Amino acid sequence: MTPHAKLVSLFSLLLGTTITISSNHWAMAWTGLEINTLAIIPLISKSHHPRAIEAAIKYFLIQATASAMILFSSTINAWQTGQWDITQMTNPTSSTLLTTAIAMKLGLVPFHFWFPEVLQGAPMITALALSTLMKFPPITILFLTSHSLNPNLLVLMAISSAALGGWMGLNQTQVRKILAFSSISHLGWMTIIILYNPKLTLLTFYLYTLMTTAVFLTLNTTKSLKLPTAMTSWTKSPSLNAALMLTLLSLAGLPPLTGFLPKWLTIQELTKQEMAPAATIITMLSLLGLFFYLRLAYYTTITLPPNPTNHMKQWHINKTTNPMIATLTALSTLLLPLSPMILTSI
Repeated sequence: MTPHAKLVSLFSLLLGTTITISSNHWAMAWTGLEINTLAIIPLISKSHHPRAIEAAIKYFLIQATASAMILFSSTINAWQTGQWDITQMTNPTSSTLLTTAIAMKLGLVPFHFWFPEVLQGAPMITALALSTLMKFPPITILFLTSHSLNPNLLVLMAISSAALGGWMGLNQTQVRKILAFSSISHLGWMTIIILYNPKLTLLTFYLYTLMTTAVFLTLNTTKSLKLPTAMTSWTKSPSLNAALMLTLLSLAGLPPLTGFLPKWLTIQELTKQEMAPAATIITMLSLLGLFFYLRLAYYTTITLPPNPTNHMKQWHINKTTNPMIATLTALSTLLLPLSPMILTSI
């Protein structure tokens, strides 16, 4: 991909995201989502590998279908109420259609099948954008319309996402697929609390973005695309792998790391709303995710391969570490003492 094409794609990504998150009219929000979809496709398929082309086609079809459903639901709502304002989604049929469309865009269960395959076919940095930046506009729409969505449907999708994201990640050896199911599991935590405390959903998304960015950039530096490769990365950069272990444990939500904060606040809010059974279920399901986070951390820090692997010896490559990784890792592990200030702000 030429630098000019990459610049146009990145500028279009930022433009589409900005249009969607700052618009009040459904047509403008839909326009921003379409710009985002068209801008990320060249970045997914730039390697010209068959898997990358397949991932780009899957992503385009799913996102185009979801965008059409958003346009359809907003049109039905405007037909019934005369309102094109995003916050005025009052028609029940439109609300159900919109919930389904946003679930497709985010990769919530039962519309999650495309997400691990697309992430596996995309380059590591593009997979990072798909896991973080591309989910910001749909979550913003979910935030703006949260008061009119179906609560039972959202709670069912959230618990199913937490269950399936943890369960399906257990048997994976590809790092990007593990992180994809991790994203699906975290989306369950974001969705279950959107009706009761939307700002907490945004806080969870911001902290998830912070931790996931640190993990993706570290894995991209060590070129760890699957677990056998990750086992050899310890000899290349021990300190980076030790920091990766802490970031993965934070992503799992273990105290006293940053990732514990959104889960703690979510459980507290669900208990306040007299949803203790839902809080108990989603907390128990997070143990599934903890298992594959611990396995990934174990592979990258503690073990060495018992036999030689069939790839280039990575310890001969002396590549400088991006300073951003150090900053992101520090934020991913040390923000929990700021929780009183965060609590007062939300």
